[in-house]
Amino acid sequence: MRHTISVLVENTFGVLARVTGMISGRGFNIDSLNVAPTHDASLSRITIVLKGDEAALSLCTKQLRKLVNVVDVSDFGEGQAVARELVLVKVRADSRTRAELLQIADVFRAKIVNLSVDSLIIEVTGDEAKINAFLGLLEPFGIIELARTGQLALKR
Repeated sequence: MRHTISVLVENTFGVLARVTGMISGRGFNIDSLNVAPTHDASLSRITIVLKGDEAALSLCTKQLRKLVNVVDVSDFGEGQAVARELVLVKVRADSRTRAELLQIADVFRAKIVNLSVDSLIIEVTGDEAKINAFLGLLEPFGIIELARTGQLALKR
């Protein structure tokens, strides 16, 4: 079962290493990891997506709460949070495929952030299903490069 965990931490040296080390030490494989500052410059939010059973996850969140510099831990169940990802994708585009790529981007409310003679860089945000569907449509054109943020989540 997939779980999204949000960990609010103090901005101190080594806190990310302690959090991820504790999670991997419990046998979890991290599917997605995102770290960014919050509106309070002294705090950061670590959003982690991982797979595991409920009992192991419960133990993991209890251990996270005991770590130094951890302020809060939230485990978001299905439908309890709003979750989004950001993707930048560089795709092959020539004069005959550019119009079709622009239409696909429009359908997904994506933005063209760079345009060159032989490629486009497109920015898209959304949930995992939307991102995967978008990337699936771009595959036939030839994805040159891809950067994906990983999931961000906030409780509803």
